[in-house]
Amino acid sequence: MELAQLNIAKAKGMMDEPLMKEFVDNLESVNAMAESSEGFVWRLKDESGDATAIQAFDDPLQLVNMSVWHSPDALKGFMYMTHHISFMKRKKEWFEKLSEANYVLWWIPKGHIPSIEEGKARLEYLREHGESVYAFSFKSRFEPTDLNTIKTA
Repeated sequence: MELAQLNIAKAKGMMDEPLMKEFVDNLESVNAMAESSEGFVWRLKDESGDATAIQAFDDPLQLVNMSVWHSPDALKGFMYMTHHISFMKRKKEWFEKLSEANYVLWWIPKGHIPSIEEGKARLEYLREHGESVYAFSFKSRFEPTDLNTIKTA
């Protein structure tokens, strides 16, 4: 099993606005850092190399990011032990604070590439039902072996 993650963010401006310039200018290097991180498997991207132009929601300012990792520790390593952390600390400069969960984790079979709809459904499930092995956050430590207890609506 591998770990899928989806996270969303509402940008404070369109990607071509000056407010978003520093964020956009660093996308390529942060994405390259992710791809070279230990435990990285896959990330959502279009022909431009990132996912900022992928329209997953009606609101064009609502961005989606998805990736697959070997483990929660691999994902956390990228998030908190690389230069990525400096951008996370500055997210208030570029993104609105969301009132609901903005990311979700779930286990997938090795080799499976999750769809955006799959990720959105997992996030919605987490928002409606809370933490479970079906849809969880870093607050919970569900393991693939917990999948045999899965109960979904």
